[in-house]
Amino acid sequence: MRLHSTIALAAVAAVIGAPAVAEAKTKAKHHPVRAAGASTAAELARAQAQINELQARLSSLEAKIDQSGGSSQTAVAAQTQAAAASQQAADASAKADQALAEASTASTKAEKANKGLDLVKWAGDTQVHGQVFFNASSNSQHTAGGPVSTSGTGFNIKRIYLSVDHTFSPIFSADVTTDIANVVGSTAFNANTAAANTTATTAQSTVGKGFFVKYAYVQAKLDPALIIRLGSAPLPWIPYVEANYGHRYVENEVIDEYKNYGTTADWGVHVLGSLANGLISYQVSAVDGAGYRKVYVTKAIDVEGRLSAQYKGFWAAIGGYTGKIANDIEQTAAQAAAGIPTTLHTARRGDAALGYSNKLFNVGGEYFYAKDWLSVATPATVTTVAALNTAALSQDSAKGFSIFGNVNFTPKWSVFGRYDWVREIPKLGGAQPNAVSHYFNAGIQWEPVKILDLSLVYKRDSILDEGVASIGTQNGTIGGTTLGTRGTYDEFGLWGQIKF
Repeated sequence: MRLHSTIALAAVAAVIGAPAVAEAKTKAKHHPVRAAGASTAAELARAQAQINELQARLSSLEAKIDQSGGSSQTAVAAQTQAAAASQQAADASAKADQALAEASTASTKAEKANKGLDLVKWAGDTQVHGQVFFNASSNSQHTAGGPVSTSGTGFNIKRIYLSVDHTFSPIFSADVTTDIANVVGSTAFNANTAAANTTATTAQSTVGKGFFVKYAYVQAKLDPALIIRLGSAPLPWIPYVEANYGHRYVENEVIDEYKNYGTTADWGVHVLGSLANGLISYQVSAVDGAGYRKVYVTKAIDVEGRLSAQYKGFWAAIGGYTGKIANDIEQTAAQAAAGIPTTLHTARRGDAALGYSNKLFNVGGEYFYAKDWLSVATPATVTTVAALNTAALSQDSAKGFSIFGNVNFTPKWSVFGRYDWVREIPKLGGAQPNAVSHYFNAGIQWEPVKILDLSLVYKRDSILDEGVASIGTQNGTIGGTTLGTRGTYDEFGLWGQIKF
């Protein structure tokens, strides 16, 4: 009886040890163990082999006892061997428990290592960029021979761009770019009067508060020829010309400089791509028309497009814009009663650009023609259909061109220059005055390190009033107030950009 009990206990120990090993194998299978996991698996295999061997020996002993008829000598020997087998089974079970503990520890370490690798991969798929435009300069502005209050000397940080790009997969990515602009506020606060400098106005309260989201879009790159962006993203024309111009930190390109006729980004759907190994590229954007600083809900969708090509240093593009510039909104009750629409015209712009670039020099130019950009919305004075018919005949237009270039004497030193000619025929109560702008800049650039450009620059903008008009530019509103007078803007100083 005792013999059979001992044998039974040994068998039970062996049977209990086997499932423990099996459980350890199952856990090891479902956990991402690496080097430590391989060692643990070997321990489990050895423990399983020992238990299998003990099970075979117990079975053999039981068979011998049955054959001997239960003789005393044979029984004592079998009992001794069974006790030894039982102890060995217990040892094997302990080893199995230890192997399970080691497997659990190795699995935990492997999971932490995998999380660390995931974090490293996420960081590797994320890029942070920045760009800062700054200048220290002195300007002198005159109208009709007299100085303007905005003349003076100062330091300015005009733009700070901070960008975060993340790639989720080979297809999907996202970009967020902030635009921090140094808002100067009303020029009235530069006037030499106590009242003008102390009066609290909305313009004064906004000084230094120019924080905007310029880009905020998700992108699906289905193919190099088909990329889709949703959100506020670069528009087709101005960013393209800026990239070929190369001196945006000194001055905006011509359409952006004369700020009535275009912007760099807007909210909407943007489709772009390149074909024939980059020889041909295109972009079409359907947007709300208000620019990235304003998100409007309108009844009309504006469209801007570009088709471009490049070959052995040559580059060329044509493009255009059509839309209501976010002015197509619901009628007021008075407008609806009088039968007056909220918009009179559709704004249109045509663009063309051409250039050549190599390591020694870059030269290029662009031309634009704009129609009805200032006549889209109904004038506030129009309250009757008769007045509407008269106002509808009053349309604005503008055209201009820009030529730019630079020569690279060394990898770090270059000279550059630019000339713009723009004629505006603005709509002003039905009158058709003209203003003509002649703008140029010239400078020398030094690039001490890759992240920094410094330029000593002279700028001049001369605007002749062929009527009672002026032109709004990024440097301010320039022009006279009397027929035939001239407005001038001169500026000299140091311009720079930091890019990282």
